[in-house]
Amino acid sequence: MAADSEPESEVFEITDFTTASEWERFISKVEEVLNDWKLIGNSLGKPLEKGIFTSGIWEEKSDEISFADFKFSITHHFLVQESSDKEGKEEVLEDAIPQSMQDLLCMNNDFPPRAHCLVRWYGLREFVVIAPAANNDAVLSESKCNLLLSSVSIALGNTGCQVPLFVQIHHRWRRMYVGECQGPGVRTDFEMVHLRKVPNQYTHLSGLLDIFKSKIGCPLTPLPPVSIAIRFTYVLQDWLQYFWPQQPPDIDAIVGGEVGGLEFGKLPFGACEDPISELHLATTWPHLTEGIIVDNDVYSDLDPIQAPHWSVRVRKADNPQCLLGDFVTEFFKICRRKESTDEILGRSTFEEEGRETVDITHALSKLTEPAPVPIHKLSVTNMVHSAKKKIRKHRGVEESPLNNDVLNAILLFLFPDAACDKPLDGFTSTGNNNPSIDNEEYNLYNQFKSAPSDSLTYKLALCLCMINFYHGGVKGVAHLWQEFVLEMRFRWENNFLIPGLANGVPDLRCCLLHQKLQMLNCCIERKRARDEGRKSTLSDFASSTSAGDFGKAGDSGQDHLKETDKEKGEVGKSWDSWSDSEEEYFECLSDTEELKGNGQESGKKGGAKELSCLKPEGRLHQHGKLTLLHTGEPLYIPITQEPAPMTEDLLEEQSEVLAKLGTSAEGAHLRARMQSACLLSDMESFKAANPGCFLEDFVRWYSPRDYVEEEVVDEKGNVILKGELSARMKIPSNMWVEAWETAKPVPARRQRRLFDDTREAEKVLHYLAVQKPADLARHLLPCVIHAAVLKVKEEETLENISSVKKIIKQIISHSSKVLRFPNPEDKKLEEIIHQITNVEATIARARSLKAKFGTEKCEQEEQREDLERFVSCLLEQPEVSVIGAGRGHAGSIIHKLFVNAQRVSRCIRTPTLRI
Repeated sequence: MAADSEPESEVFEITDFTTASEWERFISKVEEVLNDWKLIGNSLGKPLEKGIFTSGIWEEKSDEISFADFKFSITHHFLVQESSDKEGKEEVLEDAIPQSMQDLLCMNNDFPPRAHCLVRWYGLREFVVIAPAANNDAVLSESKCNLLLSSVSIALGNTGCQVPLFVQIHHRWRRMYVGECQGPGVRTDFEMVHLRKVPNQYTHLSGLLDIFKSKIGCPLTPLPPVSIAIRFTYVLQDWLQYFWPQQPPDIDAIVGGEVGGLEFGKLPFGACEDPISELHLATTWPHLTEGIIVDNDVYSDLDPIQAPHWSVRVRKADNPQCLLGDFVTEFFKICRRKESTDEILGRSTFEEEGRETVDITHALSKLTEPAPVPIHKLSVTNMVHSAKKKIRKHRGVEESPLNNDVLNAILLFLFPDAACDKPLDGFTSTGNNNPSIDNEEYNLYNQFKSAPSDSLTYKLALCLCMINFYHGGVKGVAHLWQEFVLEMRFRWENNFLIPGLANGVPDLRCCLLHQKLQMLNCCIERKRARDEGRKSTLSDFASSTSAGDFGKAGDSGQDHLKETDKEKGEVGKSWDSWSDSEEEYFECLSDTEELKGNGQESGKKGGAKELSCLKPEGRLHQHGKLTLLHTGEPLYIPITQEPAPMTEDLLEEQSEVLAKLGTSAEGAHLRARMQSACLLSDMESFKAANPGCFLEDFVRWYSPRDYVEEEVVDEKGNVILKGELSARMKIPSNMWVEAWETAKPVPARRQRRLFDDTREAEKVLHYLAVQKPADLARHLLPCVIHAAVLKVKEEETLENISSVKKIIKQIISHSSKVLRFPNPEDKKLEEIIHQITNVEATIARARSLKAKFGTEKCEQEEQREDLERFVSCLLEQPEVSVIGAGRGHAGSIIHKLFVNAQRVSRCIRTPTLRI
């Protein structure tokens, strides 16, 4: 293919830019880009290894040039080679054939599965493409095409660039290119022809060889034999129905209420359609010589079954509908809704006439504001349940978003203790009965800020997700949430613990809604403890039980709030005076004035006679061997109030209030007093339990490190221990000293409560009642994402796909960063949901391919493992070679697939020829 050198007259350089035409400026810009990219001369690279086009890394760099006002993009595509020979780059061989022309003759990489189309057609490792910058622009006229080609030719000649340069012409979808490659004394033109209909003489090898020989115009006679690489691609599009194993969800069973309780806690999984749309089989003859085979319109030796090389690739369905992805996506859409629960269900349900409706709207204010009416006469429970009856009566069963069967089944799933005639007094799920608590999967809620997978919040999220998808959408969600809030009110009024919540203070690692429910449970526990203490005290009083055994300690591990069980003798003050009303509760403090002494008086010298008048109260148990410093009496640990539990929003509010006090001395002092409420309560309890005590006694128990002891020698020469308060306790105006002087000997049960459970419970119930469906979805979305991740991990374990494991780890890492923020961006949440959907689709593809290739039907273990590896490679690689071609086990299965498909429709054969 050698040719004479180009005439020197075609080498054109622009020197006068003031008179240069647009065409000349365009050529100059092309030359400038080629020089900037250092695409000059001929640098011979390493010989191409077999398969390097598939396994190697392709990169590209682009720039923009213009011809007058028409913009073009110029892009350099090249294969990244591991080691480049710098000496070879410097040594340019003048008479050597350009590297691109040598690549044209190499047959090691004729059919790369994923590469630019010019790589597949010509086998080039490096080339430059000039194409219209805008997708809708195109070079259509023949004159413009010739103008661009002449510009390319001049630019290659001026720069000495030996990299092929192509120009894209006609519409972009046609992928039509013309180009040129120049070398020393040789030039290669790249041309293409598009035909609407292939003539019959060009459908076989003999006709194609005739075209090739006529095009090269070689004068030699006879022509040397032509080397050929042949590939036939067969496309299987019609899959038989039984090859798709996914069963659709049984909607009728769910609506009919036949689904068991466990079904409500499960998420669906799988694709509703076959995620594999096509299978492409490529039968290849990689290297043949003309004359060895016959392929004409009468006879052909090219039997695909006998092809030495088979390779398969699958085409995935675009965005297949996946059940899990749809579930999470539809639930996420609720986050964008603006309506409140009343607007969704209809305001008329709450606009009934009568006093009861008015009472329920003001129930919260009546509970929190001072009122002469005793609290038990407010009848909040009656008001709520009468309103509930009015709602059901007004709406009617047929108008309810949820029918009674579904609603009752869900409520029974959420509150299993309701199956009993009376909820068990101590029924609560701490989560400790779950054997997988220590597992990494269970503890994902710490990273996602959701809730434990066995908690009520987690189950509620799954139920709302199912209701939104199957039963009435957002109306069903609003209906279920309304019933849930009423159930919370019922449990608070009747002292029934909420199941599915761990005991203790709110877990700040969980979502805010879970913390609120835990707070409500804490309030119920405190209220139950008071009521039980009141009953036990009244019972003891009626039976005239002796009350002198104050020093007997209960189990130190018991809750301090159950102090009444240990103080059965304190009948001087009736438990009825400990009301839920804060104002009535303050009146109990006046009784302390009747005491003969207080903490200040007992701490003074000369108060020994008054000590005998004090009565110790609120003792838990004796503290080891410690005794009071001044009286020598045993030191008793008092029954104290527990600090008030707080949710993260309350902590944030408290932090803002403290921060607003400023840094002044007065603000710092006020801030310290606000933070010392718990300390003051403990001091009062300590004084009540230890009459005659001093601050040193309290510090020895409360903060031992602030009481320093050292050995000293007394006047008699004996070594004794002498102690004193630490330096920080001796600072003037010390907060501890001020609190100690202020504290009075008041037992915990008669103190002002640090935690007003009635007020906090009503605040939680109000918070739940005003939540819009969008707010609810925002709170529970981390739980739904948590459940979805657990579901894909469970399904992936059955398939064992290595690539999916890596993606799941990435999802967990990404979700942990996004969900830790209070209000994550919608775009980032959509990315997480999209990733979960992609993993679900990948697992569905694996199951589809396993079903089609019958991996479970293989009797021989070795064949089954080979098929599983083959299927795994199909999911992860662009093209997979079939071991044994048509004679192997996988090849025979593929052949049967095509034979069966031919009964329905004819397969498509696409020949590809490299000569």
